Amino acid sequence: MPKLHVLLKREEIDPARLEGKVVVVLDVLFATTTIVHAFSKGIAGIRPARHREDAVRLADQVGRCLLAGEHMGRMIPGFAPATPLALAAHARANHALDGSEMVYCTMNGTQALVAVAQASHVYVGALINGKALAALVSIQHPQAPVLIVCAGTLDRFNLEDFHGAGHIVAHLMKIGDYALTDAARAALHAYQGCDSRTALFASRVGQIMQSQSFEDEVDYACQQDIVDVVPTLVSGRVVRAIA
Repeated sequence: MPKLHVLLKREEIDPARLEGKVVVVLDVLFATTTIVHAFSKGIAGIRPARHREDAVRLADQVGRCLLAGEHMGRMIPGFAPATPLALAAHARANHALDGSEMVYCTMNGTQALVAVAQASHVYVGALINGKALAALVSIQHPQAPVLIVCAGTLDRFNLEDFHGAGHIVAHLMKIGDYALTDAARAALHAYQGCDSRTALFASRVGQIMQSQSFEDEVDYACQQDIVDVVPTLVSGRVVRAIA
């Protein structure tokens, strides 16, 4: 029976222990939700960057692309917005999403993706694609151990990511047999004990987003299983996984 484990923040990632594992990265507010949403709107590929300078360097290598990101929850001057609805609106106005390449940097989510890049398989998860992600993992990697990585914020635990991890654990347990670690079991109980809207709006990051008038973005991120897209990280580029 393969093991199913949850890391509470990206700083817990141990690169030496990634081999042979299926890794799911979660940054529900908002990096991974934004990535999933961008693919649902037709983006061709996304290069995750560690920070602004890394993003600019990658954009120079890629050439024509959409450059998006945030730092400390704030837009980076000259970059497109980092949240799902605002990014899609910006891209639509500039005809820059469908079929495009994007370079994307955030404080936590994209850094977590970069940190697990050497894992055997890396997928991008969110509440909005949890069911599709679990189905793909169970079909393509039925005997592989699964590691769900909550991005957290600057070495701090985030409620919304832990809740999202529980959502994915719940889906995986419905369709497969896994040996849950205590962290995975705790995430499942946390998810089952609270609806997503309550959890996300009550979270520290959710409250910060409300204070910045991003309620609609949080509302979008609260939705469960509305997208059947599963992005995967391959050779430093996030692409749409083929089921």
